[in-house]
Amino acid sequence: METSFNALLVSEKDGRFVKEVQKVQLHQLLDNELFIKVSHSCINYKDALSASGNKGVTRKFPHVPGVDAAGVVIRSKSSLFAVGDEVLITGFDLGMNTWGGFGEYISVPASWVLRLPQGLTAQQAMAFGTAGLTAGLSVYELVSKGITPNKGEVVVSGATGGVGSIATAILSKLGYNVAVVSGKREDEYLHNVLGAKRVIGRDEFAEQYNSKAMASPAFAGGVDTVAGPILSGMLKATQYGGTVTCCGMVSSANVDTSIFPFILRGVSLAGIDSVLAPLDLRKHVWQLLATDWKPQNLNSMVENISLNQLAAKLDEVLNGQAKGRYVLVHNE
Repeated sequence: METSFNALLVSEKDGRFVKEVQKVQLHQLLDNELFIKVSHSCINYKDALSASGNKGVTRKFPHVPGVDAAGVVIRSKSSLFAVGDEVLITGFDLGMNTWGGFGEYISVPASWVLRLPQGLTAQQAMAFGTAGLTAGLSVYELVSKGITPNKGEVVVSGATGGVGSIATAILSKLGYNVAVVSGKREDEYLHNVLGAKRVIGRDEFAEQYNSKAMASPAFAGGVDTVAGPILSGMLKATQYGGTVTCCGMVSSANVDTSIFPFILRGVSLAGIDSVLAPLDLRKHVWQLLATDWKPQNLNSMVENISLNQLAAKLDEVLNGQAKGRYVLVHNE
């Protein structure tokens, strides 16, 4: 087996954080139950934060980010997995304080790992990644709360980002009429690739639905990825008995609303966490993503990139310039 491997290493130099593709040594990885050769990873917003030196995500540098990984087990000290098993990992501490999928090898506890679901390739699993699992958990919450397509329009924010784009595509495939809130009027992509029925500009949405304590009921439910005034407007414009999920805070960590949506319309606000979601729920949602919920245009939502392209793409994600999903393919 090799003694070193390629990775995107983030180091602190003279008060700046520098992203460089380097050779790192295998012995620098922790000695965990599973040793995995990574074939694919992907970029999430948390990766962009880690790669920029955000100490709220990653405490110690130098560091290899990548909160998601798919690959093959090459060494196992667990009875749950054998050498040669195809696996995927999303969440837990991978890529945060444990070296992650932006390296060609990872070493992780067996409890973090799932077998690759039948119906998904490693590349497709990373086209979903944490963003896809989060989107799937959000849709699952709406379905579980009885928000069916015949209840009315569903609204999704951040629709050109990872979670928003996949949530829109899943909901569209399941027959929902989806309205998307976006600061980028990428109508062809939002309509033809993701399946959105209509696009609402970010400022237009805030003005229409967030200017008063309550707005006219417009949506059966919503998937919010940004928080702040968009989430406030969603809550105020959700019809009786509706549910809004929340999983991100790109706009703000705050939400400004009264209790009126909750006590006058029975609206539910459901927080979505994919990092520590129970294993059985993860398996169930991943199986749905591999089968009935897999978007028909998944490949059109993805750009495959190499390790040498990774640093520039991380900057795009951090600056809100990304569209869809970036999948890292090792050894290309």
